[in-house]
This record gives sequence, structure tokens and C-alpha cells, in this order.
Amino acid sequence: MSGRPTFIDDLDFNADGLIPAIAQQHDTGEVLMMAWMNAASVAETLETGRVCYWSRSRQQFWRKGESSGHRQHLKELRYDCDADTILLLVDQTGPACHTNRRSCFYRAVRDGETVEIMTPEAT
Repeated sequence: MSGRPTFIDDLDFNADGLIPAIAQQHDTGEVLMMAWMNAASVAETLETGRVCYWSRSRQQFWRKGESSGHRQHLKELRYDCDADTILLLVDQTGPACHTNRRSCFYRAVRDGETVEIMTPEAT
């Protein structure tokens, strides 16, 4: 693929030029995490097959797994009916969460109480 894919122009980025992206394990449906992408990170992800986000705190590209080795390989990119949210179907290597858990969604509210439903993976 060369150049910027034309569908990117159809995406509804917010005022900061960002769009939320949800990463989901392609074969199990497990929701792994949510992060932000800009047009350039979407294009890079499609070009390389490795998921690249935009870090709002560092104001730079965040190539998932670059330092941890816990990479996300893109299987399919989808976007919703309003074109304002991206769904990334990925093959996740290792934990997706910086807390060393498989998913960032490791807390649940049950009977009005917050419970931890997933422990960090052993290192």
C-alpha cells in the first residue's frame, strides 16, 4: 500500500485530530484496550500491520509493544456507522495493559462494588 488510504478522509476525528480506537483479540472477541489514533497512525498501522497509536501524554506515536515486546498485529480495521470510532481486530502478543494484564478492562462493578477480575500475568 502506498500513500494515504482514502477512507481516512471519511473518519470523524475530534478537534485534536484524534479518534478512539478499541483493540479486540481477533479470534476470541476479547476487548483488550482503548487508545487514540490520528490519521498518520491509522495510515502507519495499515502500512506496517503493527498497531500504532498516538500518545496524548507524550505527544508522539506509540507503537504498541515497541518497548515491552507485547505487540499488536492488525488482522482487520473496522470503523463504526458514524465513522467516529475504530475497531482494531488484532493478534495480541502478551499482555495488552501496562499493568501487565491481558486486558485494560480488569475491573468490574458487581453488586455495587468494584472487583478485580484479572490479575497481572507472571513475568
